[in-house]
Amino acid sequence: QVQLVESGGGLVQAGGSLRLSCAASGTITGSMGWYRQPPGNQRELVASITRDLRTNYTDSVKGRFTISRDIIKHTVSLQMNNLKPEDSAVYYCNAEQYWSKAIYWGQGTQVTVSA
Repeated sequence: QVQLVESGGGLVQAGGSLRLSCAASGTITGSMGWYRQPPGNQRELVASITRDLRTNYTDSVKGRFTISRDIIKHTVSLQMNNLKPEDSAVYYCNAEQYWSKAIYWGQGTQVTVSA
């Protein structure tokens, strides 16, 4: 069982930046990504990155967020710039194994953007 440990959330003013990091305890053969869940809403995909480093972003964060991955260190990061109040949510790291389709989740980290 792979464990995902997140770090980097916090409180920031609108227009500010935060960097989220997630470390996996073992090799991830599939995609890794970040989801978020605002209060009272469903969890949604923010960004994902494949093992060959192809990226995908939800429209609302394109041009502001950048996802990156270190295959050797089993880590994924999310650089968030020009943050907006509507980015406030609990952010979850996600990873998937390519062959078994096993899915792992981190414990979540709170991001709060004040106006």
